[in-house]
Amino acid sequence: MLKSLKLIVIAATFFLLNAPTGSFAKDFFAIADHEPKNELWLNPGMFSYHFDRERSFNSRNIGFGAEYRYSTVASFTLGTYRNSYHESSNYMGAYWQPIQLGVFKFGAVAGFFNGYSKTNDGGWFPALIPALTYEGERFGVNLLIVPSIPDKVAGSLSVQFKFKAF
Repeated sequence: MLKSLKLIVIAATFFLLNAPTGSFAKDFFAIADHEPKNELWLNPGMFSYHFDRERSFNSRNIGFGAEYRYSTVASFTLGTYRNSYHESSNYMGAYWQPIQLGVFKFGAVAGFFNGYSKTNDGGWFPALIPALTYEGERFGVNLLIVPSIPDKVAGSLSVQFKFKAF
């Protein structure tokens, strides 16, 4: 639990240290142009800081995922992970991040998840999750804000580290 919070603080610090200053500040906010890309990013799951601190949620959501970025503003994603309720889950979806905040992309990921026994009896359900992304030459980070749905989904601030395969 404390380690997850430390990872989130490290990621947030990384984001803040890379934010533009001085003359670049005027260009900090922009609508990103669509340009074709061909990149595959791989991730080992995510780490989550849950908003409900009274319960014993799984904060190390280890798994495997892939994200194919076909555009500067959009990508497809799919993967598997151990969810906050210690159950196996799968996901598939698409990122749409048309807002440029300095070196970061902001938007949302819309997709489908399964494996949450209290949601749709563990079957697939839709979700829309706000997402902030940084992508360097070989390393990237997705910061996701998972909303709380009482007795169904544990709300969290989740950090997903990713590595560019090509």
